[in-house]
Amino acid sequence: MNEPQVAFLCLYLLYIAIILLFQHTLLLYPFRLLTTFLHELSHAIACWITCGDVRSIRVFENEGGVTSYVGGCRVLIIPAGYVGAALWGSVFVMFSGGRKTATGAAGLLVAMLLLSLCYAPNRTMVYLNLCYAIVTSVCIYLEWKVFTPLLNFVVLFYGAFVGVHAIYDTYSDTIRRSILQSDAYACYEICPCCLPRCVGVQWAILNVVLQVLAVWIAMVQLSEECEDAGWWECMNGVVGGNDLWDVDGVKHTLEGWIHW
Repeated sequence: MNEPQVAFLCLYLLYIAIILLFQHTLLLYPFRLLTTFLHELSHAIACWITCGDVRSIRVFENEGGVTSYVGGCRVLIIPAGYVGAALWGSVFVMFSGGRKTATGAAGLLVAMLLLSLCYAPNRTMVYLNLCYAIVTSVCIYLEWKVFTPLLNFVVLFYGAFVGVHAIYDTYSDTIRRSILQSDAYACYEICPCCLPRCVGVQWAILNVVLQVLAVWIAMVQLSEECEDAGWWECMNGVVGGNDLWDVDGVKHTLEGWIHW
């Protein structure tokens, strides 16, 4: 591993240690609310994708939340909460390695924070979203005008916390106990062949895989081969005409995998 990869991995592990130690303290309470927001936002995005109508997105002080909607495909909307939060975490981790990619991830978060305020938010969510939008926007400004690297650290912490807390929430709410109002129980009502805890186990496994995959992709992006390449060029495995992906002695590109 090169120095950027070692630094990234050490910082990620440090963040994980801090999160595990202080996850349930007042210090990280705002980040728990952020995870709740991304959970509810993921429900809303799944609703929009399946042509539903989102009526409201709300986050409460007790770290709960609710997304009210009409229409859409419930089979996709229901699991989008826990899995979607983990996906957001993986995106932040994945894009934290580069300056431009970290800026893109932070900008997307700010856009979603502001867009969701158009859907009948409660007071807690208004304060939460405005504070995060302002803080993240200030970090973007400081990154490009005052000091760098800064945004990489911020986006990586967002990703590590949201990813870890999404995994914990999935375990706590769907595996350790079975709650009648939970998303896992709602999935069970639609598909009785899969018990709520079984649904939770599947979500938890997927969430862990997403976080591990994000770390791996971030490490690839920080490799020497990708140093002067764009994000897609690196992931496609073509830098300077040389294929980077070597499986069983056979060179591949990402486009090749897709077509295969």
